[in-house]
Amino acid sequence: MASVWKGALSFGLVNIPVRLYPAIRSGEGQIHFRQLHAADMAPIRYERVCTADGEPVEWADIVKGYEYAKGKYVALSSAELESAALESSKAIEMLDFVKEEEIDPRFFDTPYYLVPEKGAEKAYALLRQAVRASGMVGIGKFTLRQKEQLASVKAVGDALVFEVMRFASQLVDPGEFSFPTAGRVRPEEARMAAQLIENLARPFDADRYTDDYHANLMRVIRAKLKGKKIAEPKALPVEDGKVIDLVSRLRLSLDQTKRATGRGRRAPSRAAARTTSRTARSRTARSRTSRSRTSRSRRTA
Repeated sequence: MASVWKGALSFGLVNIPVRLYPAIRSGEGQIHFRQLHAADMAPIRYERVCTADGEPVEWADIVKGYEYAKGKYVALSSAELESAALESSKAIEMLDFVKEEEIDPRFFDTPYYLVPEKGAEKAYALLRQAVRASGMVGIGKFTLRQKEQLASVKAVGDALVFEVMRFASQLVDPGEFSFPTAGRVRPEEARMAAQLIENLARPFDADRYTDDYHANLMRVIRAKLKGKKIAEPKALPVEDGKVIDLVSRLRLSLDQTKRATGRGRRAPSRAAARTTSRTARSRTARSRTSRSRTSRSRRTA
């Protein structure tokens, strides 16, 4: 696998030569489709067409423009674009170290592995150990393809994981939307929802989660290649939009998770509760009778 960046990780006055490698397999294993002409199954080709005269345009005649008002543009040449670009830096400078739980997950974007160059293993291991012991992540900036990026560095196993982050200006303000208040939830609903989460709790295992759609799609493609008829899927029931009884749904969910996982204690039925109560009263009565007999026997003696 080819590295996407080569430079140094700057930690105070310590520079650790590193290479950046993707930590995810982007596009691998995915199924890609071509758009075809249904009449002759020929691939469709797209042309760059001018909206003013409808004529095709060559790449050499295309410039980049910024729309500063509706339908009004200012064109920028390659030289003008380069004048705004940042100087390509070959260093990732750690600016701060912060607690990971203080970072909104929306800031994280794409993960990479930082791999030390030959001779930098000791410094790399030292930084990894220090980061892990601190329980924090490093925050820094670097330049990639003439664009400044915000990034974090954290220890994951034996690796230092470098994660490109979003700037605050790139996040959508939640104030643009309306969310329900906590006062709409009744205590019984909250208790049952917490129990449902407890029943479903387990250690994270990434291998448990597979791309079922990919497997089903490959099954359909293989059947199609063999000339088999593809059965239409059954339509799933659609919610009618009415207000649901949350307590009933939660109770049913709890029963299902208890049967599936064997977790949790089922609340006793009323009949079972009455039987338990009678048994307890009977035991109490027998205990009192026994103590009374023992007391009389001692007085007689």
